[in-house]
Amino acid sequence: MNRGVGCVPTTGLMIFVFLFTAIAPVNAGREVRLILQITVDGLRGDLLSRYGDRFGMDGFRYLLEDGTVFTNAHYQHANTETIVGHTTLATGTSPSLHGMIGNVWLDRESGELGYNIEDPAHPLLPTRDYTKASTQLDPAQKASRTDGRSPSAILASTFSDELFVHTGGRAKIFAVSGKDRGAVPLAGHFGKAFWYSTDSGDFVSSRYYYDAYPEWAVNWNAKELAASHEGQSWNLLNDSSTYLFGAADDRPYEQDLQGYGRTFPHSFGPADSKLFTTYLFVSPVGDRLTNDFAKTVIAEERLGQDDVPDYLAVSFSSVDAINHFFGPSSLENEDVVLQLDRVLADLLAFVDKEVGLGRTLIVLSADHGMAEMPEFMAENGFPVGRIYSDDIVKLANDAAVDRFGIKDVVDRFYRPYLYLNAKLIKAAGLDRLEVEQGIADALMQREGIAVAVPVRSRGSMVNSTVLGQIQNNSHPLRSGDIYVAQAPYWFMFEKGSIVAMHGSPWRYDTFVPIIFAGPGIEVQTVSRLVHPADVAPTLASFLGTKIPSSATGTPLQEVLSRR
Repeated sequence: MNRGVGCVPTTGLMIFVFLFTAIAPVNAGREVRLILQITVDGLRGDLLSRYGDRFGMDGFRYLLEDGTVFTNAHYQHANTETIVGHTTLATGTSPSLHGMIGNVWLDRESGELGYNIEDPAHPLLPTRDYTKASTQLDPAQKASRTDGRSPSAILASTFSDELFVHTGGRAKIFAVSGKDRGAVPLAGHFGKAFWYSTDSGDFVSSRYYYDAYPEWAVNWNAKELAASHEGQSWNLLNDSSTYLFGAADDRPYEQDLQGYGRTFPHSFGPADSKLFTTYLFVSPVGDRLTNDFAKTVIAEERLGQDDVPDYLAVSFSSVDAINHFFGPSSLENEDVVLQLDRVLADLLAFVDKEVGLGRTLIVLSADHGMAEMPEFMAENGFPVGRIYSDDIVKLANDAAVDRFGIKDVVDRFYRPYLYLNAKLIKAAGLDRLEVEQGIADALMQREGIAVAVPVRSRGSMVNSTVLGQIQNNSHPLRSGDIYVAQAPYWFMFEKGSIVAMHGSPWRYDTFVPIIFAGPGIEVQTVSRLVHPADVAPTLASFLGTKIPSSATGTPLQEVLSRR
């Protein structure tokens, strides 16, 4: 039975439906004055359903109940790290094309590890003379030799780049994050990026973006909002009896961060202590500061106030930071997600007042998921443990001696890549691929290592899904020689303060939420498999811009259909 279509012929009906669907996003796009891209660093895809019964009405719940929610979104690359995920969201493609194969990789010319967005040509724009320097707990940042930052190493255009070009440079493009590598990719090559400094508590930028800070940024930093938390503590939002993990506050395998403690309340201490601003970052305060600065950008730059759509990316980083020290199944993780719900509600209320939610296209996702702590899994009967970088290097060097008679063949191991000394192999008259394969085979004999595969010779890989993820992650000039991945739920990283880690190809690390909300977007839940690389092409299709240069993702048709 034809319902509501009268006598329209079948062919005519098909054309009508096609045209209607095609023009719907364009019309909806004309209503948009602000694109708000929210990324929650480390928000594994199940955390929203795990804690959702205690969300308020105006934060996560608003998006979940008023948007298109994708419940089966997974990254297609193997090294699920911050820079990789943020850049994939920004460009709509894999690290094999956008170039951000990891937070850190080996510079073959210098022989030193390099930080992903480091750029000595564009040093940090200082905000003040520091009276102290904080202790750097971020392992990736420790590889940085300078404070310069820019998107120069990103090899593809971003959605925000294409929006800038499409509007003749009239669109205002901003990105704000708790981390530099959370802001820079989404700001693209044409926008402005700001990020939280654990040295000062300020939001900073580099000379790639400004010669001098705008007055409003100077004024925001002058308020010293971080310092206002001196002597305070991170306390639970609600009574501990209402929490899923309320009875699991004190676990011996959590990290106390040099006096921050494993149990609530977590004291921030005096403002002049070396870890004060880091403690704020590893608490809901980090997200609140990010939110306050983002709202200042909206107001002072008058985003969404004319007929040209502007773009603001806000990347909240505290969930990830807390996961690394307390794990994703901890009271700390539970509380920071509940507190972020309130932060998100405050941001959306501000956007509604300044721009109007009816004129704002919102997309929320995450850059990666997170593994459970191995001790948490082990105490429940899952056979796991810890492997450290030194273990991998020793195993590889021992294998090279035993099988090929060469010593010290490993240049460096920085997960997930093992870098070998090609000159040493050549001088020994050995075939490089044969050596790589021999070492890879030996590594896979070690308990806890699930995958070790030469990047240039992948024939030994059995699992085609993981093989594809490794291929998607590999760039010929930046990737190492052998890709190494731990078995599910095993920890594999450097010894140090980090006690829980992401970065594997397994589903708990690839699983993230994707939610679109805004004008013309249907309220629906979609369970089919989609990918974060689909986000940028979807934004481009909605706004009618070119799809980013190297995009491999597919526009999500559920978002592009009229309500």
